[in-house]
Amino acid sequence: MIRHVIRAAGKSGTKVGLCGQAPSDYLEFAAFLVDGGIDSMAQLPVSFIAVKQSVALAEGWEG
Repeated sequence: MIRHVIRAAGKSGTKVGLCGQAPSDYLEFAAFLVDGGIDSMAQLPVSFIAVKQSVALAEGWEG
């Protein structure tokens, strides 16, 4: 359902962001959101670096 909402919004030119704990706690969920095409997501400071690395991998960055 989340992927569907992100894609439908994207097709209409609407930006999609997510605020919540899940992307901070579950790196695989953050990667799922990136793969789904999300435009932004909020992060807790304590998990920022880990999530940033997960998102970079999901976007194809290896460095």
